[in-house]
Amino acid sequence: MKQQRVHAIYQLIAASVLWSSAGILIKSIELNAMALSSARAGIAIIVFLLYLRRGFRITKYHLLGGITYAANSLLFVAANKLTTSANAILLQFTAPIWVALFALWFLKEKIRRSDWAAVALVTIGMVLFFLGDLEIGHLIGNILAVASGIAMAGFVIAAKLDPDRDSAEYVLIGNLINFFIGLPYLLKSGGSLDFDSGAMLVVLGIFQLGLPYILYTKAIPNVSSLEAILITILEPILNPLWVVLFTGEKPGVWALVGGLIVVTTVVIHGIYQAKAVKPDRSEQVTSPQSIY
Repeated sequence: MKQQRVHAIYQLIAASVLWSSAGILIKSIELNAMALSSARAGIAIIVFLLYLRRGFRITKYHLLGGITYAANSLLFVAANKLTTSANAILLQFTAPIWVALFALWFLKEKIRRSDWAAVALVTIGMVLFFLGDLEIGHLIGNILAVASGIAMAGFVIAAKLDPDRDSAEYVLIGNLINFFIGLPYLLKSGGSLDFDSGAMLVVLGIFQLGLPYILYTKAIPNVSSLEAILITILEPILNPLWVVLFTGEKPGVWALVGGLIVVTTVVIHGIYQAKAVKPDRSEQVTSPQSIY
């Protein structure tokens, strides 16, 4: 049992590191957001079909989960093209706070004072991102990153509405949506791809999107909610670090302060939430980074 837990921790670490390659890969591939999202999704579809290896009946929750996942993924790619990777990932990282708000409306879950405090602090952090850079492209990118976090929260709510369903089915549908929506753009610009960009697309679809999700789902049953929260914090820390190291892109001072507020708030809120739930309900705690 102990060995199984240690193995699961390694799987979570691997998933977080693989997820963190999104920023540098998206910025390095010379495709617009629609074309890149389509190509990435098309490759990921193969991974998820091999993982599921079964058919399933599509329900309204599949449609909700698929649409919100597709929106989250596309908005995140677009945000990375317009603003810094640090801004994109840290603003998307607000998703668990949106989950707390949506749970009040859609799941009739009670919001505690700690939830409202987290919402207030994250809002302050988000405002600092926008104060730090008033360039129109970065402003739009920041807005898209926030919207990506909101869409991610919608995906989590969809999964909670039908908890017995494998959420990989929602992810498969979401990737199908993104593949077909962006396909015209991909066909128009895909011919201009060089070998390096093509190779990075394969890495993006398999090793940044498909494989880490599988590792995450296999690891989660064998670790505590607290461990999941603390380990997956690696992703938003490493994501901008790779970009700084390989491209020299650095976030502004206000973005760093805002990001520190957001990450600290989300992690502390997640830890408090994990300790508040009974052991047999630990799976209900939302990890900060549960999909991509």
